[in-house]
Amino acid sequence: IVDSKVSLIAYERAVNAETEEERSKHVKDHVLSLKTHCKGLSEKHYQSARNLNSPDFVLLFIPIEPAFTLAVQKDPELFNDAYAKNIVIVSPTTLIATLRTISSIWKQEYQNKNAIEIARQSGSLYDKFVAFTEDLIKVGDSLKTTKKNYDGAMNKLSDGTGNLIKRTEDIKK
Repeated sequence: IVDSKVSLIAYERAVNAETEEERSKHVKDHVLSLKTHCKGLSEKHYQSARNLNSPDFVLLFIPIEPAFTLAVQKDPELFNDAYAKNIVIVSPTTLIATLRTISSIWKQEYQNKNAIEIARQSGSLYDKFVAFTEDLIKVGDSLKTTKKNYDGAMNKLSDGTGNLIKRTEDIKK
């Protein structure tokens, strides 16, 4: 989620202020406006919304670089306070780099998920091969037993001493 609806009215007033006293008041209002906006974004819990593939934070885009710089200079903890609320404040110079970093992390996560799925399927395939091999060994053992039983029966029928065919022929004679 990239929120770009931040109010810059107090910043504009600070820039256009005619006295340092007015400027100082409007700069404080600007910082307060950003803090209030961060609090409001945090309360919306966008990052945990269903059906959204979103990082654990919301990007708060301040479209005017000097407005961002002025706020951070006035309140050095602004960025950290926002981050504690799962909000990352970005400006025109940091937005693209931040989005590319997120994209890179998502690619890596996607590759990790694929690797896990490949490992799961490989394990399942291995288990099938082991079971198939065990079944083939059983078939081979059964064939050996069947061959042994066949040879024994043939021995009794026609090959061995006192086999049935020889004894039948002896009776016939």
